[in-house]
Amino acid sequence: MEIKKEKKNSMLMTEGSIVKILLLFSVPLILGNLLQQTYNTVDSIIVGNYVGSNALAAVGSSTALINLLIGFSQGIAVGAGVIVSHSIGANDRKKIRLSVHTAIMIAILLGTCLSIIGFIFTPQLLEWMKTPAEVMPESVTYLRLFSIGMVFNIVYNMEAGILNAVGNSKRSLLYLGIASVTNIILDLLFVKILGMGVKGVAIATNLSQMISCLLALGFLMKVNDNYKVYLNKIKLHKETAIKIIKMGLPTGIQSTVISLSNVLIQSNVNVYGPSIMAGFGAYLKIDGFNILPVLSLSMASTTFTGQNCGAGKKDRVKKGIWITLAIGIIYTIITGILLLMFKRPLMQLFTQDEGIILAGTEAMKYFCPFYSILAILHCLAGAVRGAGKTMPPMIILLFSMCIFRIIWLQFILPLNNTIGNIYILYPVTWGIGLALMIIYIWKAKWL
Repeated sequence: MEIKKEKKNSMLMTEGSIVKILLLFSVPLILGNLLQQTYNTVDSIIVGNYVGSNALAAVGSSTALINLLIGFSQGIAVGAGVIVSHSIGANDRKKIRLSVHTAIMIAILLGTCLSIIGFIFTPQLLEWMKTPAEVMPESVTYLRLFSIGMVFNIVYNMEAGILNAVGNSKRSLLYLGIASVTNIILDLLFVKILGMGVKGVAIATNLSQMISCLLALGFLMKVNDNYKVYLNKIKLHKETAIKIIKMGLPTGIQSTVISLSNVLIQSNVNVYGPSIMAGFGAYLKIDGFNILPVLSLSMASTTFTGQNCGAGKKDRVKKGIWITLAIGIIYTIITGILLLMFKRPLMQLFTQDEGIILAGTEAMKYFCPFYSILAILHCLAGAVRGAGKTMPPMIILLFSMCIFRIIWLQFILPLNNTIGNIYILYPVTWGIGLALMIIYIWKAKWL
């Protein structure tokens, strides 16, 4: 009976059709991230239509700061996923159990610390981002309330990372679906009916994240498998914690520093005023429907590579990379075309303010044609991480998406300070990152 349960609640990626395995794993992961982005987007749509443009700017401009605060923990979750997937591939039950319980404890500690930091330092962070005075009060309110529930976000991401590492991405999809529906209902209740403004949006998000966190934990506590969680065993096992942190630290640093560069970009956007802030922030919600599936494919590549490296099957790793790249390229070409075709109606979902609509549609012209570059970059980086080499992707992405962006903002942008020269920075840095990643994979012995 236990064997049947293991087959049902996990996916071994070291045998069978690679295309089928990657699709079965990645499609629920992609759908789950799309659901998550849907309820994040609904926040902005409801705020833009029922509260106002300043509130829309407040919610949109907080995204970069939120990503900065949780970026490090997301990297550690990737490290935990690599350790778990290697253990699954090697069929090492003891290591699976130790890594799962240690990972959850790390998430609880990180989440608690970041919730406290976010709540205390919100005003200082927003001032550093050059948030306009007319947007500041609502920005402070939203970010502070969001910070209170950040621990649920981080613990859920770790739980989802564990489920994904064992190949059970369908559970992540189910819980995100429930959270999405809950968030939309609560948004309408708190904002449209009760008139709570940005407070209502933040509280709705926190409650929905708490629900997905508790549902995932409940499943992990009940599952009859090697990765079952026992509350009394959730603690830091020193040796395993060191391995997880060592594996996840480069990705965590990478996520944090790249998020920092995005904060610097947002600071430069904020200078152009609330309309540009709101338009750019609204488009970043739409942008998530491309970025998050790309990151899902990167995670699929990491898990597939991790399990097959653990099993010593390097030929399957190479085939898996080509298949993941094909899926990513096809997806981003289709969505890029659709976004450009319907750019104005999409922006009108958020607001009827013409200035905000124009700012958002202008951003699309710079982003949408180049998403395939980003897909290839992240899928290749995911494969390298899955092989246990987390440092090279960190260095490449730090240079292209952080150091080069800072150089651009400090020395190139002042020569022609327009919003277009901020938008174009994104595809330029994607291209640099991809060129460096291809050189590394070609020249280095990463397998």
